[in-house]
Amino acid sequence: MSEQRKIRVAVVFGGRGPEHAVSVMGGGNMLASIDRTRYDVIPVGITRDGGWVQVTDEPAQLAITGGQLPSVEAAAVPGAPVLPGSSVMPWARAGAFVTSAPGQIPPLLGEVDVVLPVLHGPFGEDGTIQGLLELAGVPYVGAGVLSSALSMDKEYMKLVFAAKGLPVGPYVVLGPHDWPSSPESSGESGELDGRRHPERKRVFDEIADLGWPLFVKPARGGSSIGTSKAHDLGQLRSAIALARSYDPKVLVEAAVDGHEIEVSVLEGIDGAPPDTSLPGQLMIDGGEEFWDFEAKYLDAASGMEIPAPIPAAASVEIRRLAAAAFDAVSCEGLARVDFFYTAGGQILINEINTIPGLSPASYFQKMWEASGLPFPQLIDRLLQTALRKGTGLR
Repeated sequence: MSEQRKIRVAVVFGGRGPEHAVSVMGGGNMLASIDRTRYDVIPVGITRDGGWVQVTDEPAQLAITGGQLPSVEAAAVPGAPVLPGSSVMPWARAGAFVTSAPGQIPPLLGEVDVVLPVLHGPFGEDGTIQGLLELAGVPYVGAGVLSSALSMDKEYMKLVFAAKGLPVGPYVVLGPHDWPSSPESSGESGELDGRRHPERKRVFDEIADLGWPLFVKPARGGSSIGTSKAHDLGQLRSAIALARSYDPKVLVEAAVDGHEIEVSVLEGIDGAPPDTSLPGQLMIDGGEEFWDFEAKYLDAASGMEIPAPIPAAASVEIRRLAAAAFDAVSCEGLARVDFFYTAGGQILINEINTIPGLSPASYFQKMWEASGLPFPQLIDRLLQTALRKGTGLR
């Protein structure tokens, strides 16, 4: 890396997953907050069909405007391709802008010093882009391939947490063949005929043992997209169908009567243990039944209280568990760990997010700011941590 120029950073956002708009908002927040005196920033968007394109360096165009969610397509720079013309790598033209062919990494990324992925869900947070960057030999911020894939899949995330002795709530995993696709596949009472479907009957009984209400969600999703709450069998069927529209694998979880607490985590400096922020408690004041997409991004009435109004001992234990969860999945760079805290003082880990929400409405940065670390300094720490690692096996 030349000392005569700034460090060149590609901020990559958008993507093929259902959290495309959330990723775009996070990318805009990064562009607005990164220290331009130290870093030369290249905004790179991934369209919903997987093409790579140069995006405007105007954070205001990457935010919610007039109630409309942003997109890479709307923010693409007309006629400014990321991928140079080549007879080897074809272009894919979409409207007035030019993209790379879907699934092909632009040679431009070979000219940057580090990539800052702001991608959520499948095809971004699940190890796919991490593997692409590993193959290309490009340093990047955040968790590696294994940690990303493991943490994205809530089934295996919970299995690892439990194996490490960390507390998780009761749940059932539904594979593509574990639940009837229509009510006609079961009896009038909704119960399955154990003689015809013994494995489905077992899964049905396991769900019944969880009690009501239940939360149903895609196993590999985020931002509460595709997640719903079921109070009876009819709602459960609808919830499973909704979740399956995003992921063939679905998680059914017992509802926990408690507060939702979050903690932001950063990889320790020079091999030190992970650092954790003050915990925050989610406050739903807009009438939503749970912390859904609208409460997270569209409802100004909902928010977070930082520090969380819980006993000091509980706060210390939640921060300890957040660091333990970070280490359990071999996470790197950054994460947000979500918990439930019950009236009886029980603490359960809900999930870990290896690329947490980074939009202006997200709480990863706000918890760090409340802990004394401003967002520009946080970004600098992430970039410097990634640059020190270089490439190769983690």
